[in-house]
Amino acid sequence: MEAIELRHHTIKRLVRPLVYRTLSPRMVQFVRFLWWCLSSYFPRLVTSRLVKRTPQVRSFGAALIPSRLAKQLQSVNVLAPTEMCRVMTRWGSDKGRPNNYTPLYSALFKERCDQPLRVLELGLGTNNPDAPSNMGVFGAPGASLRGWRQLFPHALVYGADIDRGILFQEDRIKTFYCDQLDRSSIRELWSHPDLRGGVDIIIEDGLHTFEANVSFLEGSLDQLRPGGIYVTEDIGWDRFDEWYDRLETIYSKQYPRYEFAFVILANRGYNNLLVVRRVAD
Repeated sequence: MEAIELRHHTIKRLVRPLVYRTLSPRMVQFVRFLWWCLSSYFPRLVTSRLVKRTPQVRSFGAALIPSRLAKQLQSVNVLAPTEMCRVMTRWGSDKGRPNNYTPLYSALFKERCDQPLRVLELGLGTNNPDAPSNMGVFGAPGASLRGWRQLFPHALVYGADIDRGILFQEDRIKTFYCDQLDRSSIRELWSHPDLRGGVDIIIEDGLHTFEANVSFLEGSLDQLRPGGIYVTEDIGWDRFDEWYDRLETIYSKQYPRYEFAFVILANRGYNNLLVVRRVAD
């Protein structure tokens, strides 16, 4: 499997510049989706019937013993593609491959797809090469928001980003400015009339540093409705110990009505998650 992925990576590196120079952005998106189907979706569809790869999950906080959240996540075969994988990839989001988040999200949200949810994602996917944690000049800002809108047909979807140039508004989508390293900016975000009353799902896909992750989490967990899910994406393996220490010594006591699950998908990479569920009242 690793040899196949390495070969795919080499081909993409050689072909990508030519494709991007000759095709329109919409055609680029279509070609990327088609390539993903051929190189990842269909091979994984077959492989997942024979092989099961589950994440390592460590639970913290006021979780049930054993944690219901942890057990749910540990049962997911991350090799098995889902409808969410297809939708997110079609819109240009990277939550499917290479990150493997969508199989986990499918398991977490499958029973809530038809509910009138309120969803907020921090990080629209800026294509400004001068911005930190950017998606590159061929990134598709707002891709994940449009994916959430399709997956949750009765939901209101909100986004936030530090890059004012990519903020936009569409049917059932509104976006706002937020600097996640500035606590006052986070408070201002949540003071918007549209966001008062909290949200059901928060996805933090902004600036991928420990300090930024902590800043937004601590400024936003209270905005999560009972039964809601908060996710911090793209946690690096080199910050595991800092997260474990904070979860054990601070958050377990500071947030007694929340259960925390640290999900390891890449022992030597950055495609790892912190998943938080607010216990229903």
